[in-house]
Amino acid sequence: MAALGKVYLVGAGPGAADLITVRGARLLAQADVVLYDALVTPEMLKLCAQAEKISVGKRSGQRSMAQTLINEQLVECARKYALVVRLKGGDPMLFGRADEELRALEAEGIDVEVVPGITTAVAAAAATKQPLTRRGLARSVAFFTSSTAPGEPDHPALPETDTLVQYMGGREAAATAERLLAEGRRADLPVVVVENCSRADERILRLTLTDLARGLEPGHGPVLVMMGEALAKRANQP
Repeated sequence: MAALGKVYLVGAGPGAADLITVRGARLLAQADVVLYDALVTPEMLKLCAQAEKISVGKRSGQRSMAQTLINEQLVECARKYALVVRLKGGDPMLFGRADEELRALEAEGIDVEVVPGITTAVAAAAATKQPLTRRGLARSVAFFTSSTAPGEPDHPALPETDTLVQYMGGREAAATAERLLAEGRRADLPVVVVENCSRADERILRLTLTDLARGLEPGHGPVLVMMGEALAKRANQP
């Protein structure tokens, strides 16, 4: 029986090709095959020109490959290739379905390693020059998403924390704002929305919680919504 290859779950970061880690870029340059997400940019894929590239993209609200099929492809590639990269937007361990892929690979005795990436919330804070924490004002941050697995409630309880960061928040953010207002959060609570973080078409919006409750215009890329007192603009901030 032929030896099995090794699989690396690599975080691509928020989008810009130069925000992937050095280790992630090195593995891309060495990979035999790369299975990549819908959010991975063409510029990023230039880092693995030598590899076979397989799109296994999943996008919220759009027809995409089932996770079970992605798992099967990973196992199949590990049986054919020595070095397999599963390239995921952001960080593999945060809203990246890494648990399901790790379980599938481990069940087959396939060696797997995780290479972290910059998660979008951290990149968005950098892009907006807006720290998610602030001494004396905000000491806790929660990352959450409204996307749920089958059988889970559509509107799970919101975290009780100073700064809230909603991933994949384009369509669901208005409902989140309404719930926060109903819970007593102030109407002019600062909100920062970042679309296509770190990319050439990045868009930044500064709103209030009341503005957000009215809804966001349809975007053309991944949307991250940050809410909390720490998001208020500084006195001399551009």
